[in-house]
Amino acid sequence: MENSIQNTPKISRWAGTPRSIKAIIFALGIVIILVIVYFVSPDVKQYVSRTVGGIQTESNVVDNTTVAKLLPLPANQPTTKAMPVVNFTGYLWNTLAGWSAANGGPQTMEGSLMEKAGVNLRLLGQPSFDRIKEAQLAALKQFHSGNNFPVDGAIGVWIMGDGAPYYISVIQQAIDNLYGPGKYHAKKVAGAGISYGEDKLIVPKEWIQDPQKLRGSVICTVVGDGDWVIVVNYAAQLGILVNPDLTTYDPNAVNFVQAEDADITKAAQMFIRSQKKGETYEFKLIKNGKRSNETVKRKIDACSVWFPADKVAFDGIGDGYTTAISTKDYNNQMPNSLIIIDEWAQANSTLFENMLIAMYTASNQIKQYDEWLVYAMDCNSKVFKMQDGNYWYRAYNGFTQTTPSGLTVSIGGSRVFNYADAQQYYGLNGGKSRYEAVYTQIAQYLDSLSPMGYKNDIKRTIPYEEAVNLTYMQNIASRMKSGAGQVYETDYTANTGEIVTKGDFAITFRTGSAEIDEHGMAVVEKIYRQLSFSESLKVNIVGFTDNKRAPGATDGSQNLQLSQARAESVKKALIARGVSTSRFGEVYGRGEESPIASNATEAGRIKNRRVEIATTK
Repeated sequence: MENSIQNTPKISRWAGTPRSIKAIIFALGIVIILVIVYFVSPDVKQYVSRTVGGIQTESNVVDNTTVAKLLPLPANQPTTKAMPVVNFTGYLWNTLAGWSAANGGPQTMEGSLMEKAGVNLRLLGQPSFDRIKEAQLAALKQFHSGNNFPVDGAIGVWIMGDGAPYYISVIQQAIDNLYGPGKYHAKKVAGAGISYGEDKLIVPKEWIQDPQKLRGSVICTVVGDGDWVIVVNYAAQLGILVNPDLTTYDPNAVNFVQAEDADITKAAQMFIRSQKKGETYEFKLIKNGKRSNETVKRKIDACSVWFPADKVAFDGIGDGYTTAISTKDYNNQMPNSLIIIDEWAQANSTLFENMLIAMYTASNQIKQYDEWLVYAMDCNSKVFKMQDGNYWYRAYNGFTQTTPSGLTVSIGGSRVFNYADAQQYYGLNGGKSRYEAVYTQIAQYLDSLSPMGYKNDIKRTIPYEEAVNLTYMQNIASRMKSGAGQVYETDYTANTGEIVTKGDFAITFRTGSAEIDEHGMAVVEKIYRQLSFSESLKVNIVGFTDNKRAPGATDGSQNLQLSQARAESVKKALIARGVSTSRFGEVYGRGEESPIASNATEAGRIKNRRVEIATTK
């Protein structure tokens, strides 16, 4: 009897479940598996092209004059003082001039400001983003092993400040993987200068008359770095999608090719080869917003680079190309930023603060005395191991060259920061930090777009308050004795009214009121951050309404008044955030005019209740 009972088949709950329920459970299981695969596998996950919202700009140009007597130039021989060597590395970028002149070139010279500060500094020029990161990790490895002055690598690096959200997030992830979270921190600790025109998007001249030709283009640059940001920001202002996936081509978006070795000069060379020799790149085609199995081959249409790569591009590409947008337009976007292992700086705070004093003192000399600028450029040429001082001098000031057809193109353009500039730019003297707005906006670009699968490898984008430590710059205030300096207002009298960007923004208001609601204020904050990229462009604001009228109204006059009041409300909100009143041009309302959608539906009316913001130069 027991055996017969044991051999009797049991009826499971699954077997007794109706087929319809089984089908639902099976389908749900498939969905769960696909979701898991989507988030775990970077090869399967689709990076959809997206808009990132935008415009760009802020208030006073950062350019202070602090009067100081002419200091003697250093001797032309290395220091003989016995001091430990501190290694820094970074891009071949003229904004290094303050560091370079204070040091006397790649090594500390006798009588230099660094030597007087008790510092023995070695500066190593490096064109590759990846090698800069490797150098800082190599130095940290030695510091972790107990060497306070690492011989290998570089404890500090200088890069573009708009590339800092990407760089700091990437290297911090690598540091946490090696040593555990919270042990060491890479932080931006100082600003030494700023790009003023040399970083630029180089495009066919036809694109200037029709910027929408950016749609469907392929751009070569160092993706994730500052010149990538220029393109993303420009696309945002034009309402063009950005494709973050380097393996796909979206005809409705701007697409990217990564520069070989993350080297900006190679970006220019790849652009030239593609246009001159027909070199193409293969992508999977995006159709209806989704990756298809169809492949396409595309040339590189344009490049976004900085000096000397801009000169390489213009010299090699021939006629018919010009600058679409540059850091002369986005003049707050790209500060030269020193990123250091913060624990090293804390352990050597007196030495490090002395370095900052020497650098800012040299920068102030460069701003006042041409002999110091000439000297600084000679020092830069030695650090970069490229050309001579005259080459870098021309590039620092910026110059133009003419193509065979008579097209004038601009090359270079940089500035150094003295201490008064740094105080103003970073808000150390009570004002707003221009850099905080720039950093935060770019961090949002990274989180939204995830270039090159960024979010697959990086747990989080480091927020501004964790990424930046201004303590060392603040600590030297009393020793710098820089005074407030004179702030030069941007002169808009020569503004031609030529539109650079134009966009519609769904800023929402209280019903029948000009009071901006909570959602609308979030949009205003985004506009402010994007306006913080540049102070050189003037801002025009136009308000619109739908065609709904108050009971008894016989015409649209009330809507006209409401649209005017709403445009003024947006202006006041931007001024409250720090945008200079002198930046605003036309601010008015057009009521029911120029709808962009049908007023017959609520969805259309929502689109028509908008604020249009344009920037002009």
